[in-house]
Amino acid sequence: MSATTGTVHIDGAARGNPGPAAWAFVLARPDGRVEEKAETLGTATNNVAEYTALVEALDYAQQLGLRRLDVFSDSELLVKQINGEYRVKNPDLKQLYDEARDLMRNFDGVKFTHVRREFNRRADELCNERLDGQAKASKAAGKTAAPAKSRQSAGVNLRERVDEDAVTSLRTAAQAWRAGASLPTPEQVWDQLWSILEEAGVLKSKRGAR
Repeated sequence: MSATTGTVHIDGAARGNPGPAAWAFVLARPDGRVEEKAETLGTATNNVAEYTALVEALDYAQQLGLRRLDVFSDSELLVKQINGEYRVKNPDLKQLYDEARDLMRNFDGVKFTHVRREFNRRADELCNERLDGQAKASKAAGKTAAPAKSRQSAGVNLRERVDEDAVTSLRTAAQAWRAGASLPTPEQVWDQLWSILEEAGVLKSKRGAR
């Protein structure tokens, strides 16, 4: 590792997805010093929390003067989107994605690697520590949940968007298969559907999590 290269593990979590959310990163400097940062986000999805962790980590690494960065994340969606394998359709994610890409231009190189959750344990712990603290504070303050009508309305809009994206993906695949094309494969179609569901924040757990 060069004198200007650091490694960072990022993570984001949301209880309810969307729900109370937090982000965290664990950054190891080239000299071996390790720094940890984590904050709550209010109400957000897992994916927004994951991208916020990335943006915060990139910004902090830039402030430290690091020129190269190895980023590790247990979000397969984030890694594949940043690496250009998946498109970013969700407007909230697109804004954070663009911010991350802008920050990446300040480095000589940023490498992204997808890891299983057990290899991202400390960042995950930091997120949960922040969320546990937030939950205790909310309970002590006697905060109430959002009105059921508002949650219902948000759910309807989300369902419509997910339905549209998923049906479009299936129709495109069906047209290709009717034309005798070998691509996309069923596995690729499933990956795209999973991406749509994960990006919308409707999945309760990350892919590959046990």
